[in-house]
Amino acid sequence: MAEGNGVGGRGSAGGRRRARAVREFRTTRAESPGVKMPYIKKTSGKRAPAKRKLAEEFAPGEVLTDTSKKEWKLGMHIGQGGFGRLYLADVNSSKSVGSDASYVVKVEPSQNGPLFSELKFYMRAAKPEQIQKWTKSHKLKYLGVPRYWGSGLHQKNGNSYRFMVMDRFGRDLQKIYEENSKRFAHKTVLQFGLRILDILEYIHEYEYVHGDIKASNILLNYKNPNQVYLVDYGLAYRYCPEGVHKEYKEDPKRCHDGTIEYTSIDAHKGVAPSRRGDLEILGYCMIHWLSGHLPWEDNLKDPNYVRDSKIRYRENIADLMEKCFLGENKPDEIAKYMEKVKLLSYEDKPFYQHFREILLQGLKAIGQRDDGILDIGLSENGDLQTKPIQKNLRISRWVKMDVKENEKFG
Repeated sequence: MAEGNGVGGRGSAGGRRRARAVREFRTTRAESPGVKMPYIKKTSGKRAPAKRKLAEEFAPGEVLTDTSKKEWKLGMHIGQGGFGRLYLADVNSSKSVGSDASYVVKVEPSQNGPLFSELKFYMRAAKPEQIQKWTKSHKLKYLGVPRYWGSGLHQKNGNSYRFMVMDRFGRDLQKIYEENSKRFAHKTVLQFGLRILDILEYIHEYEYVHGDIKASNILLNYKNPNQVYLVDYGLAYRYCPEGVHKEYKEDPKRCHDGTIEYTSIDAHKGVAPSRRGDLEILGYCMIHWLSGHLPWEDNLKDPNYVRDSKIRYRENIADLMEKCFLGENKPDEIAKYMEKVKLLSYEDKPFYQHFREILLQGLKAIGQRDDGILDIGLSENGDLQTKPIQKNLRISRWVKMDVKENEKFG
């Protein structure tokens, strides 16, 4: 094991369309397992990547057998993203799978790459016993990493499909953020930050970085909306294989990978993701969730402008706070967090507890504590209590919907 070590709202409908295009685009390019590779235009005379197929839809009741010979029964089809499909599921029995199922199964044609890449992470770092051991040893109430329950290959109508069994989740923070006028409460943002730090410390210990932290990749626990989970590890990057950290190397062909408004300065320069990049991305997210604004969000079509803006504001964190929190009390703890991120070198192992203490001090300064209660006005299954569910669903590589939204796909 190494030595320690998927965004808030978009500023416009155009930004959301660009984000959707990026997600769809990223799931159709050729990928190396565990590596988040940018698109490189093919030169003439070279073979184009194989065209991927959408998985056929299975009827409820289809039984899949994983590599440990455990059988899983599919329920209703609840959505699709990229070239995979998602189903409610449960352990096989004589009963049909109900709408309250605790599991989902993701199915993809076996020749496709994204799910295979995702499995690499889950099989290495997300077995239930691993997560349970870490949670207990670090005295956490929970750890927001999805648990891996099984996987395998399934044959149907002469075709081969790869599948993975996961926990079921509720809604994503992006939808809730937009329904809350693109602002979260100060206490809530700091608690999000604390939980994501817990997650990052864990996945970094298993030699992976996420590289795409954002609200649409953070989901609520289906039964407990006070718990948040970081998802979408299909393009997670193994930054320190066998304990050897990747070297710092700028590659113009890999510039600006990730979600443009949040991605790290390293990623803007084409450098492979690292632990400090994950913490930097989280910092931008917290600023956006709390202020509703990032200085570069109105010019996302120009990635060099975004990169240069981040570099400039890194050298003057006070100016960044002034720009984002106009006429408001500036959150000192966020500024301190960003200053501490700035001090990390590319290969540094962050002292995660120092970052947590900064956010805990921020809670204390506003008369709050980390009580585990998220002030986002949700009922048990993740529905907003006071606002109707929006109809404009956005489906990506993970389907982030509760059952009421899922019925649209039944």
